Amino acid sequence: MRSFTFTHAITRKPSASIVAGLRAVDTGAPSLGLMIQHHADYIAALRSTGATVVELEALEAFPDSVFVEDTALCLPEGAVVMRPGAPSRLGEAAVMAPHLQALYKTVLHIENPDSFIEGGDILTTETEILVGRSARTNASGIAELAARVALWDHKVREVFTPPGVLHFKTDCSLLDGETILSTERLAASGCFDGYRVIHVAEGEEACANTIRFNDLVVMPAGFPRTRDTLDQAGYKVVEIGNSECAKLDGGMSCLSLRFSPS
Repeated sequence: MRSFTFTHAITRKPSASIVAGLRAVDTGAPSLGLMIQHHADYIAALRSTGATVVELEALEAFPDSVFVEDTALCLPEGAVVMRPGAPSRLGEAAVMAPHLQALYKTVLHIENPDSFIEGGDILTTETEILVGRSARTNASGIAELAARVALWDHKVREVFTPPGVLHFKTDCSLLDGETILSTERLAASGCFDGYRVIHVAEGEEACANTIRFNDLVVMPAGFPRTRDTLDQAGYKVVEIGNSECAKLDGGMSCLSLRFSPS
């Protein structure tokens, strides 16, 4: 399945400047030491599947740069470099581009200065690319992305992120070719009609952002009811500490770009 089978991932080490990272609600400064430990566990989980994981050096000039997913959309045919909607993050995409060019024959860019789009708003399934409009992703960005990926015969469907939710994938993730893990509030919009939906447990909405990476479902630790639901559904679950990234609205998908370049 192209939507969750990967040969490569790109990650970036957390920087000391992470304490100045963006956050919707201030719940305290993240611990750099603990974040580095969690990040190492995350990389180990990805590597355990046999994938090649590229770990880039920290970027002190960009406090949020550990969240590499927002910088690009990686598809088998090529990559598209994003234009993040947070002004402080615009430079991150340009820094990521050379690393993608080293692995892909084709790297395209979102270029319109009126377009904003972040990878956290993009969910790629076997049949379509869902893009959630949010505070970080606008209609122009979605339209420009649709034009880029149409060159590879991919279809984009615009959906809407619930009010007060940072990114579309804050509230959902792909579990397999037919199944989405979602919060009740997002699934209620009807955006996943036609898919099988597994809801996160009530009160555990913060674990909706997981990743399916080859044979693993990598989810944040501390959400036992949802973990048990996934176990019972037959998924191989690995739990990774996410307490520090969560202080910056970050989750499992945010920490990597996952792809199989053709």
